[in-house]
Amino acid sequence: MKQGLLIALEGPDGCGKTTQIQLLDNYFKIKGFDVIKTREPGGTAISEKIRNIILDNNNNEMSDMCEALLYAASRAQLTDEVIKPALNSGKMVICDRFVYSSMVYQGVGRELGMDAIKSINEAALRGLEADIVFMITIPYEQGLERKRNQRELDRLENVGDNFHKKVFEGYSKICEIYDKIIVIDGNRSIEEIHREIITHIEQKIGI
Repeated sequence: MKQGLLIALEGPDGCGKTTQIQLLDNYFKIKGFDVIKTREPGGTAISEKIRNIILDNNNNEMSDMCEALLYAASRAQLTDEVIKPALNSGKMVICDRFVYSSMVYQGVGRELGMDAIKSINEAALRGLEADIVFMITIPYEQGLERKRNQRELDRLENVGDNFHKKVFEGYSKICEIYDKIIVIDGNRSIEEIHREIITHIEQKIGI
């Protein structure tokens, strides 16, 4: 069976990833593909438990390196339990965040260094890479305002504006480093963003 495709959507909090992932899921199903949607941290029973620990507002004493390792642990479980088997069976996997988020949030935002985070996650992923990475960009202030209007903020979202400013700058930096990242302007209509994403995917898979 033909190998599947791993598509990761990245971007600052509130950039619109969830909406675009749902539209992409619908697109693939209409085209007759088997699709799995997942998220990071999370996506398996074990990874969701790790997610709850990471995002719990009561865990403010968590060290930055502990946080980074927990993200990598969640990613390792998701990779082995869900993503690799799905790709091997020819399914399309749409992932809400992937390794680049860790490099930005923990590497830049937490100031642990991108190289350190990359090394940790190379061990967790054991050779797995996303086939396509979309980075939806919006100003961090706009994203946080969207989140505040949607629900109570979690531990990472509550860190403060300075942290999120560093994350925003980290996303700009990582887009310059990695050629495979496709930057998507998130300040357009939902449909315009969806069409651009679909265009890139159709070019990739030859639809």
